[in-house]
Amino acid sequence: MVTFTACRSRPEVVVPARATPQEVKQLSDVDNQRDLRLYVTFIEFYRRRVVGVPEPSTASSIIKAALAEALVYYYPVAGRLRELPGGDKLVVDCTAEGVVFVEAHADVRLEEFGTPLVPPYPCVDELICQVGDLRAVVAKPLLYLQKTEFKCGGFALALTMCHNIVDAFGKIQLLKCIIDLARGQAVPSVLPSWERHLLVSSAEAASESYQAHNNAKSSPAETPPMMLEEMVTRTFLFGPKEIATLRVSLPARLARSATVFELITAAVWRCRTAALEHAPDERVCVVFLTNARGSWKRDPPLPPGFYGNAVFTTIAEAVVGKLCGGPLTYAVELVHEAKIRMTDEYVRLVLDVLARGERYVNVALDKAFIATDVSRSGNHLMDLGWAERVGGGGSMAGDIVNRLTSAYMSCKNAKGEECVMVPISLPELAMERFASQLTAVTKELARSSL
Repeated sequence: MVTFTACRSRPEVVVPARATPQEVKQLSDVDNQRDLRLYVTFIEFYRRRVVGVPEPSTASSIIKAALAEALVYYYPVAGRLRELPGGDKLVVDCTAEGVVFVEAHADVRLEEFGTPLVPPYPCVDELICQVGDLRAVVAKPLLYLQKTEFKCGGFALALTMCHNIVDAFGKIQLLKCIIDLARGQAVPSVLPSWERHLLVSSAEAASESYQAHNNAKSSPAETPPMMLEEMVTRTFLFGPKEIATLRVSLPARLARSATVFELITAAVWRCRTAALEHAPDERVCVVFLTNARGSWKRDPPLPPGFYGNAVFTTIAEAVVGKLCGGPLTYAVELVHEAKIRMTDEYVRLVLDVLARGERYVNVALDKAFIATDVSRSGNHLMDLGWAERVGGGGSMAGDIVNRLTSAYMSCKNAKGEECVMVPISLPELAMERFASQLTAVTKELARSSL
C-alpha cells in the first residue's frame, strides 16, 4: 500500500460569510448522549475534469468561500458547545467563532489509492485535520475541513465534525451544501432545519419499559481483549451477483420481502461471529442504526433538512451455535424483526431513557457487529462540476467505536456495477477467517440454489 506524508498549511479559521444570529441553541435528548461526545470523519475524493483547472490555490479559495457561505445557513456549527450546570447537558452558543480549514499537499497520485476507492485509505491520518483529543468537544471548533491536493490534480476533502451536532446523514447534508455552493449554486439544494425539540422527551423515563420492548440484554460497554490487538480494515463489495445469491437461498416469502441491508447484515454478522471463534453457547448481537427521518411516523414529522442526530439503535441477539450453524434464513429473520421494532412507541421510550442521561444500549464490543446504512445518501449529488467524485465514505479511523462501525456506502465495481461496500475492522487473523467464511458461504449458497 502506498505511503506518504502530507504537508499541511497552518490551520485557518473560517467564519460565516455574513452576520448570523447570536443565540443559544438547545440540543435534543438524542444529541446529548455522552457517547456522542466525539469527532467523526467522512472523506470524499475528487478528480479534476480538466487537469489544473482551477489551480489548486483557486480551488482552495472556492471551497473556503463555499464553507463560509454554508456557515450562514448552518450557523450553529460556527459556534461552540457549552456544558450546563451538572455536566450532563450541552448547548450550542452561536458565537460565529468559526470552523477550521487546513490546506495540504501529498506527493501521491489518486490512482495509487486503488480502484474502487474504498477503505482502508492509505495514510488516512495524513488526510484528516489534527483535532487533538477526539472525545473533548466542549469549547472547541465543531467542524474541521482538510483539503489535500495530490500531484495528479485530484484531491480529498475530509470533514471532521462533532457527533453531538450531526449524525452521518446530517454530516452528508452539510457537505452537500458546501459542494452545492462550491459548484456555483446561489443557495443549497436543501435548506437546514434545527428543530431539535422534536426529539426531546415529554415524559418521565421508563428504563424497564424500554428493556421489555427491546429484548436485548444489556452488559457493560468495556474494551474487550480483542480490541487490544492490532486491527486491520478491509472493504467487501456486494454487487448484483452477490445480492442475488443471498436472496435466492431464502424461502420465497422472505426472498421477496428482505431488503438488501437485511441480506448483507445477516450474512456479515454470521461470518464475523464465526471468524471471532466465540464459544457455541455465548450470545452475540448485531447493533444497527436506523434513520428516523423516513421510518418514524410521528406528527409533526422531522422536517426536510433536519441535520441533528435522528438515528436510533436496535439490536438482534442470537446464540453463537444457532447463528453460525443454522441457515442464513434464521439470521435474516432476526435482523428483520429487530428493524420493525423501531415503532413510535420504541422511539418515545428511548427518548425517555435518554432524558435521564442513561445509556439505552450497552453491549460488549467484542460480541457486537455495529452497522449503519448510508448507501442511499446520493453520491451523484457530490459532484463539484469542475471535479467529479470518485469515491469516499467513513474514514474507519480514530475512536475504537468508529473503527468498529461498518457504514455501508455505495460504489461501482470494476464492471461498473452499483455495489454496496461494507468496511470491516477485525484483528488480523480474524480478518483472514472472515474473508474465507464469506467466500465459503457465498459459494455454498450458490450451489444450494441450483
